[in-house]
Amino acid sequence: MKKLEGKVAIVTGGASGIGRAASLAFAGEGAKVVVADVLGPSGEETVRMVRGAGGEALFIQTDVSKAGEVRAMVDRTVEVFGRLDCAFNNAGIVAQDVSVSRATEESWDSIMAINLKGVFLCMKYEIPRILKGGGGSIVNNASVMGLVGDGGHPAYAASKHGVVGLTKTVALQYAQANIRVNAVCPGVVRTPMVAKLLAEKPDMKPLLDAISPMKRMAEAEEVARVVVFLCTEDASFINGHALPIDGGAVAR
Repeated sequence: MKKLEGKVAIVTGGASGIGRAASLAFAGEGAKVVVADVLGPSGEETVRMVRGAGGEALFIQTDVSKAGEVRAMVDRTVEVFGRLDCAFNNAGIVAQDVSVSRATEESWDSIMAINLKGVFLCMKYEIPRILKGGGGSIVNNASVMGLVGDGGHPAYAASKHGVVGLTKTVALQYAQANIRVNAVCPGVVRTPMVAKLLAEKPDMKPLLDAISPMKRMAEAEEVARVVVFLCTEDASFINGHALPIDGGAVAR
């Protein structure tokens, strides 16, 4: 039997990259999947991919920085599928590499609104629905930059440190309510965003590969498998953990 048979999962930022891979991985374990993203055509494409692989999915266009849209996303999920058991709060953005003295207030606010406030809003509206079903699991996408400092992306690193702290706090709050909350902290992952960067600057690839002691980037599917694992009963005693998926980078 598939490990998430009969369960319902929300994946934000599901239009591409890690979110798309996670949507397919959840469906592969039997979950019905809600793909949420601001990008309509790409989100719908993820849904078609899930259905093409034999899964069941629904796309809901959602800006996670807006409370009304997040609430509507969760309500629509329950309206269509009847319950909510798992969530991968993955939506996020990264800013241009810049020093803190040159960073703009607008850029800071935008990153915090999506990367940190978005995770807060998602959990705020997901948790009551998960409680009604008797419990479940939430995974938030942080980053290795949520565990260590970063020389070029102050707002991004701060937002991801915030995600880790928020994850641990909420995990403690709901530990006795049968909701486990964890974070994944990927290193460099081969996503469309990274592919675009390498198309523009192919000489960056050796530098990105060298970040990990394994001398390569992660594949989105490698992150997705961990996310799904954390939502299964195989991870029934893992709670409040920020798990690096980085080939050993933060072990240095």
